[in-house]
Amino acid sequence: QVQLVESGGGFVQAGGSLRLSCAVSGRTVSGYTMGWFRQAPGKEREFVAAISWSSRYTDYGDSVKGRFAISRDNAKNTVYLQMSNLKPEDTAVYYCAVHRRDGVWNGFSSSNEYAYWGQGTQVTVSS
Repeated sequence: QVQLVESGGGFVQAGGSLRLSCAVSGRTVSGYTMGWFRQAPGKEREFVAAISWSSRYTDYGDSVKGRFAISRDNAKNTVYLQMSNLKPEDTAVYYCAVHRRDGVWNGFSSSNEYAYWGQGTQVTVSS
């Protein structure tokens, strides 16, 4: 059974930083694109960032470019999201996910392309 567990969320003031982690168990994800998404109350789930299996490729949603950085440690089966210069509009539940096909770097911004999801971690940014 594949399990993803996010951690590192919390409450932070605008301009602050947080680092989210997502530990995966039950499957080695070294060959899979990993993604981060977020969902604020009353809004649709939004693509935040994705990273290819070798870390060669990364991409970000327009609203977080230049402020967030995704990385991974395949030896630890873990993906990270470093969030800097946080804004109140970043407030959301953040989810990590495993792409449904290995060795694929496309469709990474669509939640439909991900097969496994974590339970989410809340990030709250105050103004």
